[in-house]
Amino acid sequence: MDINLPDVVAEVSAVFEQYEQALVNNEVEVLDALFHNSPHTLRYGATENLYGYEAIRAFRAGRPSQGLARERMNIVISTYGRDFATANTEFQRVGSERTGRQSQTWVRTAEGWRVVAAHVSLMA
Repeated sequence: MDINLPDVVAEVSAVFEQYEQALVNNEVEVLDALFHNSPHTLRYGATENLYGYEAIRAFRAGRPSQGLARERMNIVISTYGRDFATANTEFQRVGSERTGRQSQTWVRTAEGWRVVAAHVSLMA
């Protein structure tokens, strides 16, 4: 298996950045589009466990749109072959001293790269 092929890393890095911009700007339509539309997709958040695309979409629709700016540190993107990747980062919200962690599993689909599993947590 080819790990971290430069062109695949570039693709995933670009979509990861697209996700980040949509996240901090509360572009819900973009966030929804970047998650795989499947009942098998999941997202574990800091305060919620979401199973299936529809649950994730409903969460995004009701999430507050303020206080989303953050600084990311230690971004690690790893690709395995041409169709599978993980993206991980630590983050700190503006005005907070708590560090958060974000993990995403990306799969290349017919529609493009999509998140099939995500996890967000905050450290005490």
